[in-house]
Amino acid sequence: MEYTAAVITVSDKGSRGEREDTSGPALVTILEENGYTVTYTAMVPDEIEDIRRELLLCADEKKLCLVLTTGGTGFSPRDVTPEATEGVLEKRTPGIPEAMRAESMRITPMGCLSRETAGIRGETLIINLPGSKKASTENFSAVVKPVRHGIEILRGVSHDCADLHHHHHGEEHHHG
Repeated sequence: MEYTAAVITVSDKGSRGEREDTSGPALVTILEENGYTVTYTAMVPDEIEDIRRELLLCADEKKLCLVLTTGGTGFSPRDVTPEATEGVLEKRTPGIPEAMRAESMRITPMGCLSRETAGIRGETLIINLPGSKKASTENFSAVVKPVRHGIEILRGVSHDCADLHHHHHGEEHHHG
């Protein structure tokens, strides 16, 4: 199975060409180092409809395994990425942003102000990340292994841990 991914950078200034996007390319690098094929990247302003459109394109049309957003997750009035994301999710996966915030909190108490969400639409996992290169790469690195396992479960490549005791066919289950 090919592990396809997209990175959507959410930034008013970036979309106007006023600021270079450093977090998007850094996330592409981490994804590729972890065996993902990044088939799509985009840059959009902090607008709910623009963010929604990109997420729906990646999940419904491109049917990618994983979509990472970077930016728009703070307290600024323009920060609407989590709201745009929640509008397209079918299931929330709160443990992923909880783990990322826990990692951030080890580095700075300000980590608790991060509003990222994550969840599933169809067979696509969508994860919000902060806008800074440092925070976004630290956050994603903290969850990269469980995220891969989650995608395998979502795509039927692997079985859910909770279902292990239901298997009576003697097949082995490997983590890793």
